[in-house]
Amino acid sequence: MSDLYKEIHLETEICDDLADHGWLYEPGDAQAYDRASALFPADVAAWVKTTQPNAWETLEKNHGGQALAVLLRRLRDSLDQRGTLDVLRHGLEMIGLRQPLALAQFKPALAMNPDILARYAANRLRVVRQVRYSLHNENAIDLVLFLNGLPVATVELKSDFTQSIEDAVDQYRFDRLPHPRGHKGQSAAEPLLSFPNGALVHFAVSSRKCA
Repeated sequence: MSDLYKEIHLETEICDDLADHGWLYEPGDAQAYDRASALFPADVAAWVKTTQPNAWETLEKNHGGQALAVLLRRLRDSLDQRGTLDVLRHGLEMIGLRQPLALAQFKPALAMNPDILARYAANRLRVVRQVRYSLHNENAIDLVLFLNGLPVATVELKSDFTQSIEDAVDQYRFDRLPHPRGHKGQSAAEPLLSFPNGALVHFAVSSRKCA
């Protein structure tokens, strides 16, 4: 089978196309992913520092060199308690901050407030390939999409020349389990795959179809 038909080429093409449309993408990004929190810490930090510098300054004043670690722990706890979508919509309350820390800026209905428009433009969209997500094994998901460091979607890819989109669906059904077989309790849950506190949607994608 020619290399042209291998899944990796579809993966590369998607990542390159997203990068051409403003997404952040580096081939080695998977190493910066934190599987225990299911977050991309560098983007969480960059988003907060860029859009809410006063809040970040307060966090540093209160926690010193542990500011990011404290933020990430609080963020993971809030995701577990409230879910990813609620945190993205309503932000994150932290001791010492006068108002919730925003984790995203949705597109405003009217382009009248320059501060909101600036925050919207500052959203960090990132695609990361071959993400080893599990706390129990070395399984990897082909693509994970992040908004300001929070996972919003995962993607399993299949080339129509080698496997079908049904194979990707079955991969989610049998091999990408929120609670892996043989592991029980909330502590055994996979943070990236658990709903509603992990990625919001999971796509099976082939060269021609998406499910």
